[in-house]
Amino acid sequence: MSYIDVLREAEDMVTPGMSACQGCGGELILRTVLQVSGKNTIIGIPPGCMAGAGVVGWNYSNGLKIPVHIPLLDNTASFLTGLSQMYERKGRTDVNIVAVAGDGATADCGFQSLSAAAERNEKMLYVCYDNEGYMNTGYQRSSTTTLGSKTSTTPVGSVINGKQQQQKYLPLIMSMHGIEYCATGSPSNMADLVAKIQKGLAASKHGFAYLHVFSPCPTGWAYKPEKAIEVARKAVQCNVFPLWEMDHDGYHLNEIKKPITVAEFVKGIGKFKNLTEEQIESIQQAADARYALLKKMAQ
Repeated sequence: MSYIDVLREAEDMVTPGMSACQGCGGELILRTVLQVSGKNTIIGIPPGCMAGAGVVGWNYSNGLKIPVHIPLLDNTASFLTGLSQMYERKGRTDVNIVAVAGDGATADCGFQSLSAAAERNEKMLYVCYDNEGYMNTGYQRSSTTTLGSKTSTTPVGSVINGKQQQQKYLPLIMSMHGIEYCATGSPSNMADLVAKIQKGLAASKHGFAYLHVFSPCPTGWAYKPEKAIEVARKAVQCNVFPLWEMDHDGYHLNEIKKPITVAEFVKGIGKFKNLTEEQIESIQQAADARYALLKKMAQ
C-alpha cells in the first residue's frame, strides 16, 4: 500500500479546529504520525507549539480524538515509561505509546529523561518535531538551532550576529544508545516519512524507537507559509538535514547525488538573512562533514 493510500484511508486523529500557525510543519507531522498510529494510541505532548495549539479539546469538536497528556517540559519520556510499563503489565501490547515533542523538550530540557528511557530501551515511539527553537514562547534559540540564526535570544547586532554555535546533531546521539530504531524524516519526503513512522511503531513493540523530523516554522523563521515544504525539501537537498535510518541491519542513508549549496537553502529565509559568508561556509562544512560521516557509517 502506498503512503497516499495509507493517509487517504486513515482517519485524521486531529480535528480541523487546531490553532497552529499557517504552514506549520509541526501540525503536519503530528497529523501524519497519528494517522499512521491510529485510534489505539496514547500520546504525550510536552509544553510547546503542539501542546499550545489546541490538542486538548472537548466533545471531539477540537483537539485530538485520542487520549493526550501534557507532561512537564523535561519528563515526557519518563511519563511515557510509566505508561508503557503499566500497559505491558496488563498484557496490552496493542496500544501505541507515542511522544510528539519539540526540540527544546527533547534536545535540551528533556534530554536527561529521554536518554535514560532510550538507554533502558523502554517501549515507545518518541518523535521530535525540530523547528530549531522554543517557538511557543517567543522563538528563543535551542541547541538544535543552526549557526547564525536570528532568534529572540541570539539577536543580530553590534555584539553578536545570531547564534554563535553549531547545532547539536541529536539523531546520531540517539542512535548511539543501542535502541531498536532511529531515523530522520521530513514532511517534504512524505513516502519516506510514513514508512519510517510505520517502522518506528513496529520497533516500539520491542523497545525504544526515535524519529527526528525537520519541522520548518514560517512564523519563527520568517518566510511565507506556502514555502514550508520547499524550505524542508531544500534542507534535505543541501544535506543540512540528511535522511537516514538505523535498524538492526545498520545505518541506511538516502543519498543525494547532486546536492544544492547551503547558500541556496538559506536564501529567502528571514532568520538567515544576516548570515556572513564565513557563517554560510561554516554551516556548509558542518553539513558536508556530517553527511560524509553518515555515508561512511552506512557503507
